Amino acid sequence: MNPEELQAAVDQYQWFHQIDLGHGIVTPGPDESAAKLIDVALPQDLTGMSVLDVGTFNGFYAFEAERRGAARVVAADRFIWERGPWSKAAFDFAHSALGSSVEPLTMSVEEMSPETVGTFDLVLFMGILYHAPDPLGYLEICRSLCSDDGMAIVETHTDANDYPLPAVIFYPGTSLNDDPTNFWGPNRQAVDAMLHEVGFGSLHHPPLAESGRYTVHAHVQEGRGNPLPAAEPAPAEATNAAPDLLSRAGTAARTVAQLGRDALGRLKRG
Repeated sequence: MNPEELQAAVDQYQWFHQIDLGHGIVTPGPDESAAKLIDVALPQDLTGMSVLDVGTFNGFYAFEAERRGAARVVAADRFIWERGPWSKAAFDFAHSALGSSVEPLTMSVEEMSPETVGTFDLVLFMGILYHAPDPLGYLEICRSLCSDDGMAIVETHTDANDYPLPAVIFYPGTSLNDDPTNFWGPNRQAVDAMLHEVGFGSLHHPPLAESGRYTVHAHVQEGRGNPLPAAEPAPAEATNAAPDLLSRAGTAARTVAQLGRDALGRLKRG
């Protein structure tokens, strides 16, 4: 395709990620995908590694892992590809436009195991934990998908970071960003405690993102950790403003909320 044809094709799809397709054309999603690469500290060199991107959506991080030299990349999703308004079509288009060798896999977290997908040097588990009905169970699955010397990058919304012990906030209904698929706001201590509980040997904490999102590099082997970032005092304005406390995820999360509402409606209709 020439640039005009490529842009016209991009405009036919609804996007969440911002994927550089070349020729100066970037898919127009609300997610600041390239900026998140810095927040999550995705290793610059993935040469020869195997990578699993869980909940890949439009595939930005899977394609980036491939660009950084990964020998094999699997991009897995089911909820978005089968139930959401974005569908798999946008991923498929980007995959073709990039000439990618990333392997698409339509599968939910609950279906994943070493028997069904194998194990990987790096598991990307980003933007998933707070949507999980069973967060500890999801992390157990995440750990099982890591090779013996592998790691997972876990990135999530957190809450109650002023509380000095591991704690988790439950969001009933649509109380977090008007999204019925948001269930939990663990604090950073709880995220780390759960990762240790499911068997990760050591944790490394990249600098906290300005957005407040929390990232942990969870290593299967011991000895690769650093201290947990200190708990933060609760903002004074938050003590009497619970709705404000529950709306930190920003514009992209509000966009995803519409996905949750639409999907829930379809499920209720059978």
